[in-house]
Amino acid sequence: MSDDSQPVRLVVLISGSGSNLQAIIDATRSGQIPAQIAAVVSNRPGVKGLERAKQAGIPARVLDHTEFDGREAFDRALMAQIDEFSPDLVVLAGFMRILTPTFANHYAGRMLNIHPSLLPKYQGLNTHQRVLDAGDREHGVTVHFVTAELDGGPPAVQARLAVRPGDDAAALASRVQRQEHRIYPLAIQWFAQGRLRMHNGQSLLDGEPLPASGYLIETEAD
Repeated sequence: MSDDSQPVRLVVLISGSGSNLQAIIDATRSGQIPAQIAAVVSNRPGVKGLERAKQAGIPARVLDHTEFDGREAFDRALMAQIDEFSPDLVVLAGFMRILTPTFANHYAGRMLNIHPSLLPKYQGLNTHQRVLDAGDREHGVTVHFVTAELDGGPPAVQARLAVRPGDDAAALASRVQRQEHRIYPLAIQWFAQGRLRMHNGQSLLDGEPLPASGYLIETEAD
């Protein structure tokens, strides 16, 4: 954590369009998140998220993973790039890379990810179709601290919504994304305020352990 006289510093990692990045930019500008986005780093060149960063006056960097000999070499270079900006929190916003344990451990307790499922269900990809294939009645999105286990860190905030008759994967994805833009800024806000922490592998809010789902937001107006 930065000292009280300095704003909390964020580094946001992206791989694509950066819609969650935009929600975070908007929330910092409005004052919802008492923090500064120190940099945006993408592992893919030419993506829309980089343009969003530039338009907001945020330093934007590209570290193309295809130019590295293996995951470990890329993660070492990425850590060096991130640490140049001395972040208090690393935010994965559609960052489509499986991270090495060394990377995850380096930022333990100060790295958040957002995943479009009700974790621990449906880790990995294609979550919306998997929900439909399973006949689930609810779906949602989870913000969680990052650990060495893929999508396995303790949840911080979770939004749930009903699966509607006639939903397809695209419809679910659109409704889930709207909740992403709601709960990711909220989780970052709580972290920046000193309210949200990870301790002994568990998420704490105001010093109290959160349930296995994290702080739960039920929503029908999605």
